[in-house]
Amino acid sequence: MIDFSIIIPAKNEETNIAHCLDSINAVKFDHNRFEVLVVDNGSIDRTVDVANEKNAKVFVQPDLTISGLRNFGANKSIGKVLVFLDADCTVRQNWLDAAEGYLGDSNLACFGSPPVVPDDATWVQKTWFSIRKKKSPVEDVEWLESMNMFVPRETFLAVNGFNERLVTCEDYDLSIRLQKHGRIIADQRIIAVHHGEARDLANFFRKERWRATSNRERLVGIEFNLREVPSLVLPILYCLLALVFVVYLFLFGLFDGSRINSTWVFLLLLWQVPLLVLSFWKIRQQFCLFTGLQLFVLLNVYFYARGLACMKKC
Repeated sequence: MIDFSIIIPAKNEETNIAHCLDSINAVKFDHNRFEVLVVDNGSIDRTVDVANEKNAKVFVQPDLTISGLRNFGANKSIGKVLVFLDADCTVRQNWLDAAEGYLGDSNLACFGSPPVVPDDATWVQKTWFSIRKKKSPVEDVEWLESMNMFVPRETFLAVNGFNERLVTCEDYDLSIRLQKHGRIIADQRIIAVHHGEARDLANFFRKERWRATSNRERLVGIEFNLREVPSLVLPILYCLLALVFVVYLFLFGLFDGSRINSTWVFLLLLWQVPLLVLSFWKIRQQFCLFTGLQLFVLLNVYFYARGLACMKKC
């Protein structure tokens, strides 16, 4: 009896897939109770060869989106629970032991946990994870990331799997539909480590700009959800205020006679103070001045990247 089908989409992940599969093969769990499927997206390196060497079931599907790769793997699997894991993740030895407790719980539509950052994480990775990390060891959540997501097969099929129209945000979209079928639980004992999170500001900017590409499509073209409107509107508003601030500063300058220009101050406060407040609000339970300032920097990059992407799509 196969309890878990671990589905890993991959493309040109020669190094990462080796570490990922090694960590799965090292779990302290009956290996007869899970299977590993790697769905390759047309790699030109040794991803497929490495996956075969590590005894995974390998399929090559070069023309699918990442959602399509996951859906394909789900269709080829036989386990009671579909486990979605990214190729640049590794898992702890008790990963499946921790997940086993949720088998057969008819009240659950999804469980898992946000992947943690590696031991050598940079300040960017640590700071961003500080607001992604759940506050309680086990709690009900609105959505889970598909890097470490467990979904009962019947529930996955009932919602028709991942939306293959979406380039990003497919895990959020799936979670919203799963909510209608039961609880979504984040359990910090189900540990996966994500090694591919952005390590510096430049990569953080690029990743967030890419992640925003499906925001408008999901909101406008798929399923309107009032709670998602801020994720589209606020980044655009941020960029517009930034533009107004820069133009005003260029045209009228910082000083009005011997005094600082009051309009300049007003625009700066309107633009930046909400982000500063949000930064410290997010870390209020583990307050640290330095972490708050680091998060303030990241939120500026986040809103700028997402705002540019949203305006381009509009």
